Amino acid sequence: MLRGIHVPLVTPFDASGEVALDAVEKLAHRALDEGAAGLVALGTTGEVAALDPAERARVIEVCARVCAERQALLTVGVTGNDTRSTARALRELPEGVSTALVTVPYFLRPGERGVVAHFEALAEETPVPLVVYHIPYRTGQAVGAATLRELGAHPMVAGVKYAAGGIDQDAVDLLADLPEGFDVLGGDDVFVSPLLALGASGGILASAHFATRSFAELVDAWQAGDAARARALGHRLARLSAALFTAPNPTVIKGVLHAEGLIPTPDVRLPLVPADPETVAAAHAVVRQEH
Repeated sequence: MLRGIHVPLVTPFDASGEVALDAVEKLAHRALDEGAAGLVALGTTGEVAALDPAERARVIEVCARVCAERQALLTVGVTGNDTRSTARALRELPEGVSTALVTVPYFLRPGERGVVAHFEALAEETPVPLVVYHIPYRTGQAVGAATLRELGAHPMVAGVKYAAGGIDQDAVDLLADLPEGFDVLGGDDVFVSPLLALGASGGILASAHFATRSFAELVDAWQAGDAARARALGHRLARLSAALFTAPNPTVIKGVLHAEGLIPTPDVRLPLVPADPETVAAAHAVVRQEH
């Protein structure tokens, strides 16, 4: 279900600070034109915490329309650190959403038993399959392979976005014995190639705003067993990803998208501040090498 590259779209802002919905639509079409299997709306890259409910609804509406036209998968980020409000947000998801990307409860550190109880409760109420967002360096909560395997056995848990900051022992253990129908998607852009080599199904990658077709080819190469091609692509794309993450995400990506004429401003909302021009220029030079 989750195979391939899924692009977590930025939320562009116009000169007045409003969400530039026309730019959202163009970015969505561009990603799918270039080989993305799906889109992710309202992820961290989309600055979801800085959007009000009406803005979030409009972004989902645009992305759902594009994905329906293109028969692509739409994943929507649902963030919360208590179970009741997260369940409510899931129940309120509109038509056209394929899956929900749900972060492991952050800050509270409920323990792995609490993580299991949280997702099991959500799985009973969600109208769409869940993708667990495992990102312990943001949440403060470790989740081991055994726990992810337990969650993955639930029919309403479709996969995990794995962003542990590298390839750890739990990633190796998990990919060695996956529950049926449970997909692992790389979430750390620089490390997606080795994760694919271990058996991941794809990735949710902010870097794939650029070189989308090359990222899609990386997935295909590893799944076809073409290690030589995959290794070369992986090294090249890791360099691209590293350049795009030299300042807090999505500041560099927005700077380069603006330099490419794809969004009206490079603006982000506080507490993020724009990447400095030198950082953007250095990343843009790497992006241009992929053209």
